[in-house]
Amino acid sequence: MIVGVPKEIKTLENRVALTPGGVESLVRRGHRVLVQRGAGVGSGLSDAEYEAAGAQMVSAEEAWAAQIVVKVKEPIAEEYKYLRKDLLLYTYLHLAADEPLTRALLAGGTTAIAYETVQLEDGSLPLLTPMSEVAGRMAPQVGAAALEKPHGGRGVLLGGVPGVAPASVVIIGGGVVGTNAAKIALGMGAQVTILDVSKPRLQYLDDVFGGRVITLASTEANIKKSIQHADLLIGAVLIPGAKAPKLVRRDMLPTMKEGSVIVDVAVDQGGCVETIRPTTHKDPTYVVDGVVHYGVANMPGAVPRTSTFALTNETLPYLLQLAEEGLDALRHNAALRRGLNTHQGKLTYKGVAEAFGLPYTPAEEALA
Repeated sequence: MIVGVPKEIKTLENRVALTPGGVESLVRRGHRVLVQRGAGVGSGLSDAEYEAAGAQMVSAEEAWAAQIVVKVKEPIAEEYKYLRKDLLLYTYLHLAADEPLTRALLAGGTTAIAYETVQLEDGSLPLLTPMSEVAGRMAPQVGAAALEKPHGGRGVLLGGVPGVAPASVVIIGGGVVGTNAAKIALGMGAQVTILDVSKPRLQYLDDVFGGRVITLASTEANIKKSIQHADLLIGAVLIPGAKAPKLVRRDMLPTMKEGSVIVDVAVDQGGCVETIRPTTHKDPTYVVDGVVHYGVANMPGAVPRTSTFALTNETLPYLLQLAEEGLDALRHNAALRRGLNTHQGKLTYKGVAEAFGLPYTPAEEALA
């Protein structure tokens, strides 16, 4: 099989989909790997390292011409021209928040597997987890910076100092992102509140954090009350493959403190805050009703070396199976099959179909 690794071209996206070690694993099994020149530079990985691992260094067009193209982020408009019927695309897609890309994949007949919807029998999302961990741990860091007065915030130090209260961090969602955000926020000395719809999850969080976080049921009343005292609000809600629910409405913002900060990690799935919109690392924040909004949709791209290695650790075993078996891997591996979003012009992920009112075809039927 021929595997292509294009350079990521999203604004300030410095991750790369495969490390030299990943290339070596594929080459050792007899596959060809075409890596675009300079693809790994942003992650501190040189072309020479890829060549030493057995990769061929090529142009963007040559990398995209491979049978399997492995990426980090979804294709952007200028890459739609590469989408075609005999292409198997393996990357983060977040289609429920991107109708143009959804329609481009359908028009191209591309077989597209989304990392974020590959799902195990227990409901866990193994390929989303590493970047959720990174984004969760980054959220208090970027939120703390945005709280500084020169960045538009209200001038609050997350951990406070002796004699001055710490900042209040409110996290909506107690999953992987929320849990990792809480770890860092607590480590920085903040007061932390986590809201979640699952009672067992709240019990787990109360236990694992030894009662050091406030846990609340994620009801509209509790959200309204909690955001009023929040210095930093972190959106960490996930419905796999579907749009995030709007839990913080525009009419709630005036109740928040002037200069408080929202970091919505769910922005790549549409966000759980009504006023959030995607931003970039180049221009990460904007203000609505006196509240600073941080909406960078590729947060882990700011720490590309850590992110690249963490991502390859999880994506490589599935990539090896795809390279060995092609489409049969989707038939044999239920987790991979759940990750299939489009195939030969059919939309095979229900949450995306519902988001745009498009026809849905079960993956098993599309692959038959």
